[in-house]
Amino acid sequence: MEKKIEEWLQPPFDQETQNAVRALQNDPTQLEDAFYQDLSFGTGGMRGVMGVGTNRINAYTLGKNTQGLCNYLRQRYAGEKIAVVVAYDCRNNSKKLAQTVADIICANDIYCYLFSDLRPTPELSFAVRHLNAHCGIVLTASHNPPKYNGYKVYSKDGGQLIPPEQGEIIAHINKTQFRDIRFGGQKEKLRLIDAKVDAAYHQVVLEAANFSALQQKNFQLVFTSLHGTAIKALPEVLQKAGYDQLHIVASQAEPDGNFPTVQSPNPEEPEALTEALKIAHEKGADMVIGTDPDADRLGIAVTDDAGKWQLLNGNQTMAVMTEFLLQKQQQKGTLHSNQFVASTIVSSPLIEKISQHYGVHYKSCLTGFKWIAALIEKHPELEFVGGGEESFGYLVGTQVRDKDAISASLLACEIGFEAKSQGKSFWQLLMACYQKYGLYHEKLVALTKEGQKGAQEIHQMMTHYRNNPPKTIEGIEVVSIEDYQRQQKTLIRSGETTPLLLPQADVLIFNLKEHSRIALRPSGTEPKIKFYFSVNETFDPSKTYAEQQAVLQEKIEVLTKYFSRYDA
Repeated sequence: MEKKIEEWLQPPFDQETQNAVRALQNDPTQLEDAFYQDLSFGTGGMRGVMGVGTNRINAYTLGKNTQGLCNYLRQRYAGEKIAVVVAYDCRNNSKKLAQTVADIICANDIYCYLFSDLRPTPELSFAVRHLNAHCGIVLTASHNPPKYNGYKVYSKDGGQLIPPEQGEIIAHINKTQFRDIRFGGQKEKLRLIDAKVDAAYHQVVLEAANFSALQQKNFQLVFTSLHGTAIKALPEVLQKAGYDQLHIVASQAEPDGNFPTVQSPNPEEPEALTEALKIAHEKGADMVIGTDPDADRLGIAVTDDAGKWQLLNGNQTMAVMTEFLLQKQQQKGTLHSNQFVASTIVSSPLIEKISQHYGVHYKSCLTGFKWIAALIEKHPELEFVGGGEESFGYLVGTQVRDKDAISASLLACEIGFEAKSQGKSFWQLLMACYQKYGLYHEKLVALTKEGQKGAQEIHQMMTHYRNNPPKTIEGIEVVSIEDYQRQQKTLIRSGETTPLLLPQADVLIFNLKEHSRIALRPSGTEPKIKFYFSVNETFDPSKTYAEQQAVLQEKIEVLTKYFSRYDA
């Protein structure tokens, strides 16, 4: 580590950077955290705190990544006119860092399409395919706190990097030295993009998620972009689809990387939709939608049968959307056995049940939407209907290859509008799913473990449960264990093992006798270890949803106690 620090105290690092490193030397803890490791690609690219050091997001760490990426592109596509699309979100320093990245690309004799202003991440995914580029880069840290920024790389198919290409690019990055970075751009290689690409993106969103031809739709919607990029796309898309009763949360409409009105700009957190729900009460709205800063996740709130606002989780929203899409296919007579729905191994088993009911393929993948994009690319013989993950992401259509809060928001409105026109509600459609397939209840518990010590604690926890797997959890028998690092499933009673065919990943899943399931995985984008709990039972029409949910929630609380003991 000392060698790294010494390197940063001399050229090619500028004087400002050198001074910042010297200042850190007065705080050994912060200095160690800034240099003890190199930021690496995780589930959703590279994310970290902004600042100086190899474990921070700055012009040099992003520059090294970009230079290594350029070296890879020039080798793989030698002789071609190589092009890269670059976008950025509302994060502090994103615009400046995006320009730095674009300059490095151009300095390597590669054409760069740079968005002239901040844009949703799914539009970057679309633009890679639309412009026939070889690669895409977006500067974003999704819903992380303000001190974070990040760097996501997209392949030629519009999906985020996966092996083996990811490994090949990382190898080029690892061979690149900071002194190798070409910071000086060639202006003639730079192309600014905006309105034309916007229009094309909006059109594919409308084609994928607009199911009603009505030009005016009686539907009251409250929308908050949580200071993020969705404000650049969703209002216009909704207007084109006929939603003219749109109430935008003005206090959260201005893009701002400090996210001043929320504790966290994450629609998974109920607090993030507080302002939107106030307006919804005042307006008597039909639905509330909130999107995260880079507009790939959405949170939805709807009213239940008693008129009380309910915040849906990602699994619930995904279930209603999947049921709606397949039902539409069935009604049109276009449903067939060569269609598929995709979701992740930590998402609700309900999605597979819905797929089975309609006779379409269900494909499960690792956490991270890049794996759903890979399934679309890998199976051209199958028609992708829709897919998502529990972390509030969904995709309909194939022109975008990442979770897309713009198209998903429009789809949610279409479902809500159609239900309203039939005297029903979005909430009632969810209850119908539970009655049809069984009542599922899920909960995510995430423990934050920051810094080098935290990373070690997470590793120790995963090692403990991997090497000492429980045979019972709070008195409930564990039937099988799925270890995606060892790529095998083990039946506890017999010890019989079968291979898991998905790529290697640091994930453990315990399947319990009562059809409950618990998944453990370190986050690929945050300093957290995540526990995913899923329980279910047959829906009882004689009882209220609240009564049945309370029973399932109590079951989850019991299971949670088992894992909390280790952390204590």
